[in-house]
Order: sequence, then structure tokens, then C-alpha cells
Amino acid sequence: MKKLIPVLLALALAAPRLPADDKKENGRLENCGLVVQEIMDIPDNIPQDLIDKADCVIVYPSVLKGAFIFGGSYGRGAMTCRTGEAFNGPWSAPTMMALEGGSFGFQIGGQATDFVLLVMNPRGAKAILSSKVKLGADASAAAGPKGRTAEAATDVTLRAEILSYSRARGLFAGISLAGSTVRPDNNANYKVYHKDVSAPDIVFKGAVPVPASAQKFISYLDKKSPKNKSSGKEI
Repeated sequence: MKKLIPVLLALALAAPRLPADDKKENGRLENCGLVVQEIMDIPDNIPQDLIDKADCVIVYPSVLKGAFIFGGSYGRGAMTCRTGEAFNGPWSAPTMMALEGGSFGFQIGGQATDFVLLVMNPRGAKAILSSKVKLGADASAAAGPKGRTAEAATDVTLRAEILSYSRARGLFAGISLAGSTVRPDNNANYKVYHKDVSAPDIVFKGAVPVPASAQKFISYLDKKSPKNKSSGKEI
């Protein structure tokens, strides 16, 4: 028995350690589902026509103004896209995302702001999933129109690859995030999925299933907008 104990101890030390479940990242995924549902269920919300034509949705819950002012922090959230080569399938498992950039004067005091970004075409989606993208430079961006009767097919929305919205202190509006950057957060993906997996593999290859913490986020979008109604993408 005495000889067995050192052997067992050595095996235990040599065995790979599985990463602990990161409650913070899974909490963000739960908050993404809450933010999406709350924003899309209010009367003066994102036009359904735009949601139905979006290839991807990015949500950043509770971004603080101070994080941008001092430059050392950034907003964190998640991105999901419609699956399939033509972006016409069900919504994918989420990839964790980071938002970085300059100060945003629209935020009031230290109030946390929720952001929802609609990615309107494959070029924008593939660029964001592959690397850091600066909004307004690497990808065209605009404040999204709002309201159930809003005319979605304006010149701005037709040209923009990304439409952005914000909510702070109960106020919901289209907002420009030009000058900020969005990128995949690979460290956060590791904490959620417990393995190294790239953002494109998560979204395009279905490399991982939807985690329990993102079920509300993804199932709500599947219910709210089950089909991509952009030209040529309907099935």
C-alpha cells in the first residue's frame, strides 16, 4: 500500500488539469440572452425587418463608460451568426467577443450601457470573426434605425455592414460606435468551452454545442427570427 501511494500521487500530478468553469463568462452569456429579449420585446425596438436580414448579432451587456475613459478595460459580450454557407440556418453557438475603443459621450455618468450590433452581410461577419475590426474603417457602421414602422431600407442601412444600438437608463436608441473595435475573445472562449477553439470554427463549423448559459440567447433568436430574409438567403 505504501508503495502504491507515491505512484498514485505521481499520476495525479501528471494528469492534465481541466479548466474550471468560469462563472463570469457564463454569466455574460446569460446576460446576453436577457438583453436581447428585453430590447427586442419593447415597443420602440429594432425593426423586425432588420433582424430578419441580419447575418449575425453581437451583444455587449453592461459596458461601463469608465472602462473606455481610462483605456485599460473593454466591454465583453458574445456573437452568434446564422449557420450555413449562405447564413440561412439556425443561430450558431456563440463566440465570446471584446469591444474596445475611445470614450463615448452618450453615456450618462457611470451608468452601464448595453449594446446590440447587427452584422448585415457575410463580408462583415467573416472579417469580425477572423480578427480585430475597427468600425467605420475596416467595416462600415451606422446607428441603426428603430421603431416597428421605421423604414429599414434607407441609404445608410443599405450601405452599412454593421448597425448598432444602445440602451442606458431605460433609453433605447441607435448609436454610432465608429472608431471602436470589435474582436473575438479567445481567452473567454477557452473558459466557456474548456478547449482552444477559434471563433470561425465555433460559428461556421459547429465545433462546439450551445452551452447551457447561452440557451436563452440562442433560442430566443431562433424564435424571433428563424429565417434570414435577405435577398437570395431565404429557404
